[in-house]
Amino acid sequence: MKALSLVSIAAVSGLVAMQVQAAEITISCGAVGAELQLCQAGVARWEKQSGHSVEVVSTPNSATERLSLYQQILNARSSDIDVFQIDVVWPGMLAPHLVDLQQYLPQDATDDFFEAIVANNTVDGRLVAMPWFTDAGVLYYRQDLLDEYGLEVPTTWQALTAASQTVQAGEREKGNGGFWGYVFQGRAYEGLTVNALEWIASYPEGGTIVNDQGDITVNNPQAVEALSRAAGWIGDISPQGVLNYTEEEARGVFQSGNALFMRNWPYAWDLVQSEQSDIRDRVGVVALPAGGNDGQSAAVLGGWNLAVSRYSEHPELAAELVAFLTSPGEQKRRAIEGAYNPTLPALYQDEEVLAAVPFFGTLYDTFTSAVPRPSAVTGDKYPRVSNAFFNAVHEVLSGNTGAEQGLANLQSELERIKRRRW
Repeated sequence: MKALSLVSIAAVSGLVAMQVQAAEITISCGAVGAELQLCQAGVARWEKQSGHSVEVVSTPNSATERLSLYQQILNARSSDIDVFQIDVVWPGMLAPHLVDLQQYLPQDATDDFFEAIVANNTVDGRLVAMPWFTDAGVLYYRQDLLDEYGLEVPTTWQALTAASQTVQAGEREKGNGGFWGYVFQGRAYEGLTVNALEWIASYPEGGTIVNDQGDITVNNPQAVEALSRAAGWIGDISPQGVLNYTEEEARGVFQSGNALFMRNWPYAWDLVQSEQSDIRDRVGVVALPAGGNDGQSAAVLGGWNLAVSRYSEHPELAAELVAFLTSPGEQKRRAIEGAYNPTLPALYQDEEVLAAVPFFGTLYDTFTSAVPRPSAVTGDKYPRVSNAFFNAVHEVLSGNTGAEQGLANLQSELERIKRRRW
C-alpha cells in the first residue's frame, strides 16, 4: 500500500488542496453532475470483483483547472495517481506521461469502440487512453412553456432568441422576475471554447478556429455575426451572471425552472429528470440550433477517457481497472443511471439504454458527427490556442470589445502562437 499526499502538488491557483489516504491504486474522477458517484460505484464493483482497493480522488470541475493540476502532477513524475480521467483533447499533449495500454490489454480490446475515438487516443502508434464516455453539446428546452406560448422548438439561433424573448417577457409578467430565456457556459474556460465554437461552426464558412491544415480560420464575417449575436444575449435573454457559468451553474438555473433553454452535455438529462427536479417530465432535448437558414447544427465533440500514468507503481493493475470501467457492462450502467454517452456503438441500439435516454437514438448522428476542437493540429500548443480563444470571446460577451475587433486581436495572438510551431 502506498501513502499518498497530494497537498503539495494541488497548490494550483483557486484549487482546494486534496488529501488522499493510503490505497493500493488511485484514480482521478470528475465531479460534474453525478460523475463522482458513478465513478465510485464502478470502482466499488471492481474492488469487490478483484479484491484490490482503490482510492477515488475528486478533481476540479473546470477542465482548464484540471489540466493544470494534471500537468503539475505528471511533470513532477509523481506516482500518487495511477489512473487519470482525461479530456478528449488531451491525449496528444499528455502522451509522453502515459503508458501504452496495448502492453497490458488484450489485442482486441478496442475492437468494439468508435474507431474515431480510438484513433484520437492513439499517439505515435501508442494507445494512451481507453474511451470511457463521449459527448456532444445539445439543447434542452421546456416543452410545457413552448406549448403554452404556441411556439415551436427553434432550429436557428435567431428563432431561439425570439422565443426566449417572448417566453421570458410572459413569465416575468406572471411574477417570475428571475426567469431567463437561455443559459449556457459563459465563464472564461474550456467550456466557453466549446460553446463559442458551436456558435461559429453553425454558420456557413464560420470556421473552426484552426482548420486541419493549421490555417487560422476564426476571423471572418460569419464568426463576427455569431459572436455579435451571442453578445446581444447578455442582459437580454441571458443573465449577466452567465459570464461566470460552468455546466453546473447553467443546470442549476434551468433545473430550478428559471430558464426556457439550456445548452449542456447529455449528463444533465438524468438530473433534470430526477425526482428532485422542479421540471421533471417537462423537458425535451434536441440538436443545437443552426446559424440561419443556410447554416447547420454544430455540436462540439466532448468526452473523457481513462489513461494510466507512466509513473504508476502498479501499471498492470491500473490497466485492469481501466478495462473494467470502460467495459460494456459498466458503460451501459453509466448510460442508464447517469445519461453518459457510451463509446460502444452497440449500446445505442440497446433497448434498456434507449428507454432511459430516448435522445441517444434520435440524436445518434449528432454524437457521431460532432465538431472536434483543433487539438490534433495544434498539438501541445492547444491549451494556449483555447485560452486565447475563450478569453477573446469572453471580452466580446462582456462588452469590453466588439466582435470584429476581438477576432482581429485573436487572429494576431494565434499567429504569434503559430510562429512557434504547432
